[in-house]
Amino acid sequence: MSGHSKWATIKHKKGAADAKRGQMFTKLIKEISIAARMGGGDPEGNPRLRTAVLKARGANMPKDNIDRAIKKGTGELEGVNYEELIYEAYAPGGVAIFIEVLTDNKNRAAADIRNILTRAGGQLATSGSVSRLFKRQGIITLDGEKYTEDQVMEAAIEGGAEDVSLADGIIEVTTAPEDFEPVLNLLNDKSFETMSAEISMIAEAEVALDNEATAKALRLVERLEENDDVQNVYSNIEIPEGFEAD
Repeated sequence: MSGHSKWATIKHKKGAADAKRGQMFTKLIKEISIAARMGGGDPEGNPRLRTAVLKARGANMPKDNIDRAIKKGTGELEGVNYEELIYEAYAPGGVAIFIEVLTDNKNRAAADIRNILTRAGGQLATSGSVSRLFKRQGIITLDGEKYTEDQVMEAAIEGGAEDVSLADGIIEVTTAPEDFEPVLNLLNDKSFETMSAEISMIAEAEVALDNEATAKALRLVERLEENDDVQNVYSNIEIPEGFEAD
């Protein structure tokens, strides 16, 4: 599994995934709204909106929430206009960090991100220096206590998935970006309940640090994730075997 996925697994085990559910829904609503504003409110004719809705469904967001977010984006309901920004940075130890932002105040977002990085000993990187270290990949996760790896694999491979793996009680399905939607739809059609589903930035190669440095880098990632303007944070840190979050 990737470092990104391992860290998600660790946080899930600590119960943080449930605790941050409200924050996750807020970020999903923002993504749906901006996709609808940019490309219209019909998912069939708006690939970005379709992907955002699939991600929301993968996180078990209620349909009413999704519909309201679309209407805010199209102007049928009053909403906020968000601007998209990308920040590339390095954490101490040379860990690359790719930050996706949706904000209604880019000056505030820029100041907050710089402050978080500086306090943690990180720094902004030149454009393109970090993004080239990642590739886009579909990631779908399911509860390994509810389903067996073989059950999920049969359906996922039928849909065109690249790989299915089980670690720490979580089944992870990986797909090419273009196969993400058909694989997720097939899993849904076969009544599998997903924990999460998204097209992520996955590191081509990971950076290994000792436990102390790993903990510092992961704390920086968490602080960025907790910022209201930050949608997604991806890093190329390799989680050491046996690593436990504080």
